[in-house]
Amino acid sequence: MSAPALEVDALADRLRRHEPSVAGDAAAIRVVRGPGRVNLIGEHTDYNQGYVLPAAIDLEIRIAFVPTADRHVAITLPETGERREFSLDAIPPASGQWIDYVAATAWSLQSAGLRLHGFRGVLASNLPISAGLSSSAALELVSAWALLDPPDLGVHGIDGTMLARLCQRAENEHVGVRCGIMDQFAASLGQRGRALFLDCRDLSYRPVALPANDLVFVVCDTNAPRPLGDSEYNLRRAECDAALATIAEQEAGVESLRDVDPEMLARHAPRLAPVELARAEHVVRENLRVLRTVEALESGNMDALGRLFAESHASLRDRFEVSSPELDAMVDIAAATPGVVAARMTGAGFGGCTVNLVRPDAVEAFRATIEREYPERTGREPRVFAVTAADGAGVMASGRNGG
Repeated sequence: MSAPALEVDALADRLRRHEPSVAGDAAAIRVVRGPGRVNLIGEHTDYNQGYVLPAAIDLEIRIAFVPTADRHVAITLPETGERREFSLDAIPPASGQWIDYVAATAWSLQSAGLRLHGFRGVLASNLPISAGLSSSAALELVSAWALLDPPDLGVHGIDGTMLARLCQRAENEHVGVRCGIMDQFAASLGQRGRALFLDCRDLSYRPVALPANDLVFVVCDTNAPRPLGDSEYNLRRAECDAALATIAEQEAGVESLRDVDPEMLARHAPRLAPVELARAEHVVRENLRVLRTVEALESGNMDALGRLFAESHASLRDRFEVSSPELDAMVDIAAATPGVVAARMTGAGFGGCTVNLVRPDAVEAFRATIEREYPERTGREPRVFAVTAADGAGVMASGRNGG
């Protein structure tokens, strides 16, 4: 599910080739986009009602399409010719295919009473799939914007936050992954040049300006399979829930691990199973790291950023056990490279990507170091992307008649 270029006109031309029966009118063609996201810090805190600091990024999924009145959805991947389709009147159950996320989004939007239309479209992406950059949320958001009739949130009486919640419900209840709100929220409400400091309890947020002149955000894809995936993600969530239940038995007002501080956790440690204690320790201290990272970004404290990222990665490796040998190798190489201010794994883990804060004059040397040393250590070829914070999902243009 990738394409070398995502230009609007090129996508419109691809649609005309693959769907000539519906793409004759250039003015009818629409293009929508859904960005990936990188989480600067705050891993596995979102579903524990904690704090996160994600940013939408300029790697994304786009769909060029023509709306239709027949309530039938058909999407082609132009690079391979693969075509998937379903009816809005008979949405299929999840089958382990990428189309599940489109169908799930349609199910969630319809369940909320929103008006949808069918469409014929082509999909292109420069966002690495299954790499921890939330390609699933990007696909959900871009699908939502393609499905809504019309593609205007105000007309439907919803906003970007509600759209994120509906897409989260799609993944939770239809696909079966018990993800938190962070990925969909960032993909929906991202802001160019800013991260979002998000409180996952009440969904209040504020933008945090990123020091674009001082740091470049570099994502390194381990290009390693993620053999554990959704089942282990759901297990981690269940372990957090078990720790919470034990603590809440004796602590009034504790509704999530967000309400637990280190002192409270220490009091209840003897009552927790070792694995539950380890998971809870990560979440409790990760929430504190998010708060301190926001402070460090806003004050320009580069030393603090490096320390906080390192602590987060070590906790994800040792306490939450979601890192991998490849992720650890990436972080180790980055930590030893001049000009790299901070490095950690990003995303749910078990493979995927690292996020690195790199001084602008060190980016190319860092890229070269990763491309040389990572294969020597792992036998795998990395992918390295310098990314910028981008706006959230939405309508782009209408073929050659749009901008």
